[in-house]
Amino acid sequence: MAKREVDIVVISDVHLGTYGCHSKELLKYLKSIKPKTLILNGDIIDIWQFSKSYWPEAHMKVVRRILKFVTEGIPVYYLTGNHDEMLRKFADFNMGSFQLSNKIVLNIDGKKAWIFHGDVFDVTMQHSKWLAKLGAVGYDTLIILNSITNWFLTAMGREKMSFSQKVKAKFKDAVKFINQFEQTAADLAVDKNYQYVICGHIHHAEIRKIESTEKNGSVVYLNSGDWVESLTALEYHNKQWSIFQYKPEDFIKDDNEDDKTDIEDLDAKMDVKNLLEIFRQEKG
Repeated sequence: MAKREVDIVVISDVHLGTYGCHSKELLKYLKSIKPKTLILNGDIIDIWQFSKSYWPEAHMKVVRRILKFVTEGIPVYYLTGNHDEMLRKFADFNMGSFQLSNKIVLNIDGKKAWIFHGDVFDVTMQHSKWLAKLGAVGYDTLIILNSITNWFLTAMGREKMSFSQKVKAKFKDAVKFINQFEQTAADLAVDKNYQYVICGHIHHAEIRKIESTEKNGSVVYLNSGDWVESLTALEYHNKQWSIFQYKPEDFIKDDNEDDKTDIEDLDAKMDVKNLLEIFRQEKG
């Protein structure tokens, strides 16, 4: 199947190394596209919850596919988030077409895009990191329970449901937090004369124009969503932004596809499991 050409692809909040990560779906998506630039906007590898006892082959295949883009000379920006914050000490690391940063500013068809994960706007992250980490464990547990429930619902021919989305919709504080997050990002972007501000972190995909509450002006706010529940990405092509939403029916089954070109000797060059264990030891 011919790969779909895209100028820019932004994904975030993949949370590789956790049970909630939809790595197989993400891999199918990455195999289906031919991006000119790939931006990984934080929380790609979940170092907070990483365990050497849980690193499925499907998660490793996602890493290999990303590395394949690098070997092909495609610019890949890895922007750090809160769950992979240990990588921030290596910010500004460059290796070929791969760049590790905390944030970047790109010129996209004459418009400046300010791109970063967005956890800096999270009050919990700033003042009670232990509470944020505890919440992350609870969220992952909720996703596991949700997956089990959806398995039974599917077996009974009923529609799947999302526990976390129902919780967010029910509690006004969650909706208020999202709105405040988006408005804060927009206000700062307008102040810095950016035309786009692109975030992740809140697991809520969005593209909308936001007026600043502090000065005259507006900005296009974009959020790439996540690959735990919504399975979304941002795509820029032909001077237009859009939200990609993964749908199983759009992808042919490729379980027998030859992955040898991805594997080669990448495992020997980069033992991700051992590398992450080193990060965790340094963090402790």
